[in-house]
Amino acid sequence: MMKNILVPVDGSEGSDRAVAEAIAMAEICEARLNFLYVANINQLAINACLSDAILEAVTKAGNVILDRAMEMVPSGIEKEAYSETGSPAVVILDFASSNDIDLIIMGSRGLGIVKGVLLGSVSQYIVEQAKCPVLVVK
Repeated sequence: MMKNILVPVDGSEGSDRAVAEAIAMAEICEARLNFLYVANINQLAINACLSDAILEAVTKAGNVILDRAMEMVPSGIEKEAYSETGSPAVVILDFASSNDIDLIIMGSRGLGIVKGVLLGSVSQYIVEQAKCPVLVVK
């Protein structure tokens, strides 16, 4: 039974659909939802040093996305929000492994490097590498 669901979010329409699907699944399974925003600092920092202002902007953007996801969840469903930095695919898989995740629900495509990062290649990599089931929402 699915008791611990991970939902990587980036603010895209696909991500929002994944949140809705995760809420429905959590209601059925009485599962906990773990929302994860990953700031793709690796791509932003290529050959450049990140200023504090850029880091602060990325963090604020992630918090807005996480807050929106959390607000969608009806009362009675356990939920938590997490913000990480790094390569999205690696961070998502590491989070899933270290937090006993039973299911990952994610969108098939994200917004790209400027607004958040969950690309089609990320969801494909997660499907191939995750040790738990993955539901990709279109």
